[in-house]
Amino acid sequence: MLGDPPFVEDAAAVRAAMEYYAEQGWTDGLPVVPVTESYLAEFLASVDRDPGDVLLDMPQLNRSLTVRLAAINAALAGCLPLYFPVVVAAWESLAAEGYPVRGIWQSTTGTAPFLIVNGPVRERIGLNSSGNVFGSGFRANATIGRAIRLGVLNAFGLRPHELDQATQGTPAKYTFCIGENEEESPWPGLHVDFGLSSGDSAVTAVVIRSCVHIEARHTRVPEQLATDIAGTISRTGALIHETISAAVVLSPEHARLFSTAGWSKDDIRSFLYSHAVVSWSKLAAAGKEAVSSKTRWRLPSDHPDALPVAASGGMVRVLNSPEAVLVVVAGAGNSGVSAVVETFGPRGGPPPVTRVRL
Repeated sequence: MLGDPPFVEDAAAVRAAMEYYAEQGWTDGLPVVPVTESYLAEFLASVDRDPGDVLLDMPQLNRSLTVRLAAINAALAGCLPLYFPVVVAAWESLAAEGYPVRGIWQSTTGTAPFLIVNGPVRERIGLNSSGNVFGSGFRANATIGRAIRLGVLNAFGLRPHELDQATQGTPAKYTFCIGENEEESPWPGLHVDFGLSSGDSAVTAVVIRSCVHIEARHTRVPEQLATDIAGTISRTGALIHETISAAVVLSPEHARLFSTAGWSKDDIRSFLYSHAVVSWSKLAAAGKEAVSSKTRWRLPSDHPDALPVAASGGMVRVLNSPEAVLVVVAGAGNSGVSAVVETFGPRGGPPPVTRVRL
């Protein structure tokens, strides 16, 4: 987006503006909301930031996203000005996470940002953390995630068939923003795990590859459920690097199952670290038994870049530490359905939890 879009000042110009925006490639394929100068001012007034402040810089593209550009794209996405502090916190978290500046958003893998919102701001803006949390129906979830995607398109030019080289992509490229269901979680929220208080509002942003659901309605034994989750994490199709990472999004029912048995989130992470394993023979059958000396990507042992294989038997851990797993509670408490969100790893340190400045 070079400069500002034409601002709309009367209702008769709305449709023409929408078509003009589409012709310029400023949309994600869906219609966007025409922007007026006065409406943009409401977004900028909701944060104590200079419009020229840079939220994310991509030196490899010689492009930056400023607060003003973030506000324009939030308005285009259909956000209310009330949501904009969350959008800004999301951009700050993505900048701290670090993967976008390494070109990961241009990857053939088809990565996308995943936003997890905690704290009182969820209720303030009507952000869904319960039923259909990964689906449609809630303006805050849909438009906050979309504001990030439109910023990626319009500030950095990462459009499909151009700079975005995703082979297939993911629906998360439209929007992927959830609230944690703190009210039905037996544990403190994700933001509390990483140093904030329960009264703080925060956004945690991570780059993800895919989302896999786990149907586990059959058991009340925590070890059986955790083994099911570990098997999902360690599927060979997910093993692109020497080690990987994941966000485990537990339904309240599954979270209660663990908690009732006395398990903490640390217990879950430790179990998954130990049990998210795959046999060497299964890796070899998939041509992933070795790793590249240059990239640490998995490949066959007879590949010219392959490091020597230390052992040709036994089990191989796919996580580099318990900290490679985030544990989040979200969704309705009506069934034993959870999900593994495959994050772009390896990961071992704390995620970038960014406070929302209201």
